[in-house]
Amino acid sequence: MSTANPAARAPRILLYSDDVDAREQVRLAVGRRLGRGEPDIEWTEVATADAAIAVADAGGADVLVLDGEADKVGGLGLCRQLKDEVYDCPPVLVLTGRPQDAWLASWSNADAVVSRPLDPVVLHAAVSGLVHAAAARG
Repeated sequence: MSTANPAARAPRILLYSDDVDAREQVRLAVGRRLGRGEPDIEWTEVATADAAIAVADAGGADVLVLDGEADKVGGLGLCRQLKDEVYDCPPVLVLTGRPQDAWLASWSNADAVVSRPLDPVVLHAAVSGLVHAAAARG
């Protein structure tokens, strides 16, 4: 008996970081799919805030994962901008440099926060929770 759901749509996740190694670390930690029998994640990786804004504005993502440690435009400020400016902004997960920065995620209006060093179990659970919550709200 298979647990696959053929009607399930692949989750679309925007991943913003100017650091290619950080993006790879996130993808590896989250994994190829959110659960057994679920479709593979469709990642859209961007390295600039302008690209992240364009994808969010176009409505092409279910969840946004933003690197709070990105140079020039950090994910915390970008999150606040997206939440203020993008109609029906998808849920946002912000990655912070340390647990003490969690209050900044609150200021940014992030829906979830995960601090470095990234724990794959915690990161996967946070992304999965946001994707499933976004799917439930329609």
